[in-house]
Amino acid sequence: MNVADKTYAPTPARRIACIGLGTMGAPMAAHLQRAGHTVTVYNRTAAKAVAWVQAHGGQSAATPREAAQGADIVVTCVGNDDDLREVCSGPQGVFHSLAPGAVIVDHTTTSAEVARELAQAARERGLHFIDAPVSGGNLGAINGVLTVMCGGDAGAYARVQPVIAAYARAATLLGDSGAGQLAKMVNQIAVAGLLQGLAEALAFGQKAGLDMGQVLNVISQGAASSWQMVNRGPTMIADQFDFGFAVDWMRKDLGLVLDEGRRLGARLPATALVDQFYADVQAMGGGRLDTSSLIKRLR
Repeated sequence: MNVADKTYAPTPARRIACIGLGTMGAPMAAHLQRAGHTVTVYNRTAAKAVAWVQAHGGQSAATPREAAQGADIVVTCVGNDDDLREVCSGPQGVFHSLAPGAVIVDHTTTSAEVARELAQAARERGLHFIDAPVSGGNLGAINGVLTVMCGGDAGAYARVQPVIAAYARAATLLGDSGAGQLAKMVNQIAVAGLLQGLAEALAFGQKAGLDMGQVLNVISQGAASSWQMVNRGPTMIADQFDFGFAVDWMRKDLGLVLDEGRRLGARLPATALVDQFYADVQAMGGGRLDTSSLIKRLR
């Protein structure tokens, strides 16, 4: 896995532990290494960590606790709430080896509840926890142009923002602990509705016999344009979905959204419907396809 060339703003070198080397975590860690930081990586499948070190340098560790020894900053990007608890506060978690004052920056998409829980547990140990889910997918991580939505202490955020900039185009502190995860939910609500609308539009145009490449070229210049239309419209027309953000992951995210919506008393009828449409795609065997595969239901 290679990452795109990027010019990094000068910032003091930090000792950073990167926990989780999936499709997002691996390129983010690579950008940190390229930016001049001292990086130690951990992955549950140890072979991935070894391969990452062979490709990018740095070093690997056998546990999150070992990886975080002596680190100023820990960057986590794992699967779900329970995975995050395990790598932070579990028996081999980073909380047990970090010195007071260290900052954990979590890029996992989780519930706002677990973000607040771990932020409180971190404070009790003299640590800082920033919930910082991202948008932009694997391509955004490779190119170092992610959008990062953050929640937590302003002072801790100010310390890590220059580090996050190695793989981000934009990062914003949006409030206290949990605010980043809530903002990611806003993002996923908007993306889900947009993709369903785009799928219906493209399927309609194809049924009508239009040259949809030409149609996209013109309508992407106007009010209907979006990142999804520009970057996923052509591949949706071509029936190509073996890349990007998987349907399985989107359903996990929408589950978090719908749970939080019920807690808040927020009505999300369209989001609930699109979640069921994604369930249809899963039933068709498309759980690992890109989220733009919604159009497959309409053909």
